[in-house]
Amino acid sequence: MAIITLTTDFGEKDYFAGATKGAIYSELPNVKIVDISHSISPFNIPEASYIIQNAYPSFPKGTIHIIGVDSEINPENKHIAIKLDDHYFICANNGIMSMICAEIAPEKIVEINIHDKIQSSFPVLDVFVKVACHIARGGTLDVVGKTIPKIKPIKNIVPYVNDDKTQIIGSVVYIDNYGNVVTNIKRSFFESIQKGRDFEISARNYTFKKIYNKYSDFVNFDIPENQRNDEGRKLVVFNSGDFLEIAVYKSNSDTVGSASTLLGLGLMDAVSVHFIPTQIIPKGMEISQNVTKANDF
Repeated sequence: MAIITLTTDFGEKDYFAGATKGAIYSELPNVKIVDISHSISPFNIPEASYIIQNAYPSFPKGTIHIIGVDSEINPENKHIAIKLDDHYFICANNGIMSMICAEIAPEKIVEINIHDKIQSSFPVLDVFVKVACHIARGGTLDVVGKTIPKIKPIKNIVPYVNDDKTQIIGSVVYIDNYGNVVTNIKRSFFESIQKGRDFEISARNYTFKKIYNKYSDFVNFDIPENQRNDEGRKLVVFNSGDFLEIAVYKSNSDTVGSASTLLGLGLMDAVSVHFIPTQIIPKGMEISQNVTKANDF
């Protein structure tokens, strides 16, 4: 049974998501449709890119992913279908696939060219559904489009690194339901620049010197719970998608606040990492320093 996923900025109030599902079932009654999210912020390319990158690997190979964000066709916003990592993605060529394609090379990219056969003011319903159902039936991408060599890049998808590799400047690409702030700095990228050095992470007027693997790692469970006051404390983690995230432990915007509200961080705001040079002790100095320390006692 074919699986088709939907990731859109349609929201839940309007008929768009329901109509898209109905159109798919009209062509393929036995298909399985999975909603990844319909709550992408309107026209928010980085947010949609982050969501689909972290969701698609959980699906079986061969899954078809429709991404309906900023999908109106125009001379600068063509429609594409991509085969990547044995999955299929149907979307606008607006940079939405940049985050995934930065790590995994597409097997094939086509620019969809069936628009002359379809009258449409709702391309997700009329065009993307047709392409998805064609693929679900076993059809090839060559039938629905012409091969193109690359996709349109998205600005600020890759963090900036200065020439002497002492600083990374990343951007906020997503704010989750808890108000945690996700950057475009992945663990592998961070570690490739860090090379074991100490660091300081700066966001607005806040500085962090440690990254945790999970939210509760910084909690001292030897202290009785009623004496810890952990809720509302700010921390940095590599989240489940391995992205650098600034969080608030057990955040709640109505009580303790969230990373986004407390730090005043929004989408595309900068988060920087400064690496502290390792101090090199000249040969022969190490012994004299040890002697000095010993004499101090």
